[in-house]
Amino acid sequence: MTEVVVTGLGAVTCHGFGVEALWDAVRAAGARSPEPPPDPCTPGSLGKIYRAPDPSLDGTGRVAGFASAAAREALAAAGFGELPADRAVALVLGSCMGETVPQRWGECGETVNAAGLPAAVADALGLLGAVYGVATACAAGGYALVLAADLIRAGEAEVVIAGGADGYSRAALGSFNRMNALDPLRCRPFDARRAGTVLGEGAGILVLESAAHARARGATPLAALIGAGLSCDAHHVTSPEPGGEQQARALRTATEPGPPGCVIPHGTGTRLNDEIESAVLREVVDGAAAYSLKALIGHTGGASAALAACVAVRILRTGAVPPNVPLDEPDPRCPLALSERSVALPDGASVLVNASAFGGGNAAFLLAAAR
Repeated sequence: MTEVVVTGLGAVTCHGFGVEALWDAVRAAGARSPEPPPDPCTPGSLGKIYRAPDPSLDGTGRVAGFASAAAREALAAAGFGELPADRAVALVLGSCMGETVPQRWGECGETVNAAGLPAAVADALGLLGAVYGVATACAAGGYALVLAADLIRAGEAEVVIAGGADGYSRAALGSFNRMNALDPLRCRPFDARRAGTVLGEGAGILVLESAAHARARGATPLAALIGAGLSCDAHHVTSPEPGGEQQARALRTATEPGPPGCVIPHGTGTRLNDEIESAVLREVVDGAAAYSLKALIGHTGGASAALAACVAVRILRTGAVPPNVPLDEPDPRCPLALSERSVALPDGASVLVNASAFGGGNAAFLLAAAR
């Protein structure tokens, strides 16, 4: 099978532009992440949001600006000073809510659909290859990376820019508020006192290519995508399948190459989701160290799994699982190994990323050191 490698990373989060800004925040997480400010567009609501800094729009929308900035960083890190003027480079971009447009009365956004977002990013980057949009809700970034790897293995593209992006949306905030799924304090997955999630903004982009293509152009692989699993339980529009059977199926498929040394769970902070995911992870990958990323950046929707992939690559490169944001009170029903101190990653160990979504979509993928 064609080996698919990661050669570039790019990120935008509430901590700023760039993977380094994200990684600096990750390493300092033991001091607790800052509380998100109240949502500026819904006075009086419980909604808070981990807002990212405004991007340079260059004629694109705000979310496309996040994705374009992260893609340019990833391409530069991969050694692409200039993209090939042909159709060898594809784009696969996931999103929950798609682009946002400014309201006449202020700077807050309103939802448009996700279909136009990938096209806007491709136009901003000057891409000529295939462009795919993935709208599998909060697992979209994970689906995008798995689809990108499939395109490379099928010979449909030599290089794929893949990941996810999401920004502020009144529709998303209002929906979570109606479901009583927003935490009034901060995003605190697996905490006994968690009361929901807190939405975040940003983008995570990775450059994927075959190992042979990377070698031929003298690029240095950062990691390899060695396993992936997709499933859908179709149990309910928003509620997860109580038994977690399909989530477990995706995880088992992704970990066929071997058990991981670390897992980055979906971990939204909603009560039922965290309990079910904890049980499934204990069943499939018991003993792996866990790193809870959303506690640091909020729930970035379709960008979340791609941003987790960026952190997973950094964990592989440094050989250590970073400290988790401290819990106020661990939940005994969520028995994950969430250390508040840095933990060494065993030699040769892989890192698993798990994502699930409204509608029952599940995406899991396994990253390892490139050979």
